[in-house]
Amino acid sequence: MIMEEFDIQEVDRPLLTGGDIHPGRQVSAIVHRNGNRLAAFHWGLVPSWAKDPAIGRKMINARAETVTAKPGFKNAFAKRRCLIIADGFYEWQKTGTTGNKPWLFRLKNGKPFGFAGLYETWASPGKQEIASCTIITTIPNELVAPIHNRMPVIVPKEREAASLDPGNHDRTGLLSLLAPYPSAAMERLPATGRNPAPGFMNPPADPAVPAATG
Repeated sequence: MIMEEFDIQEVDRPLLTGGDIHPGRQVSAIVHRNGNRLAAFHWGLVPSWAKDPAIGRKMINARAETVTAKPGFKNAFAKRRCLIIADGFYEWQKTGTTGNKPWLFRLKNGKPFGFAGLYETWASPGKQEIASCTIITTIPNELVAPIHNRMPVIVPKEREAASLDPGNHDRTGLLSLLAPYPSAAMERLPATGRNPAPGFMNPPADPAVPAATG
């Protein structure tokens, strides 16, 4: 399913499965290098120029409104865009004295999708490399807005190729991808019996793709 859904030709890293994925963990992503490739990145972008990889803890998200201006994101947006594979994401609703309530957001058709992401490779003085990524966020659609003031950018299926293509330098067109996903195509469900951190779910194991737990 994943191979066909995202037109993947090569698998560089096995598909990461195992349920809820949080910042600081490895995530499965798609990059375009001589065709679509399945890769894995540490969630928390570490720019190539960073002196300390700990900066990644502060760079789990990039705002769509400033992604072309922020030094940590602008070069990656121009050259290193990816799709981070998920089948849903969580947000917490503040409910006052009764505690916060987690909600799961996903597509009504139940299919996995790609968050708009950016990636970088950082190398230590000893040449140890960290491949990392960030998720681009935007203003919420009507479904997410009552719960949270931001949402991750979900790239429409028909625009995934344009988003991934490193040869695409149409800044206006690329920025137009960073819009809230149509709420009519999504659903919001109570995360009953769960206590997730804000984050997202990777897709379930796909028998057609080598898998690893993450």
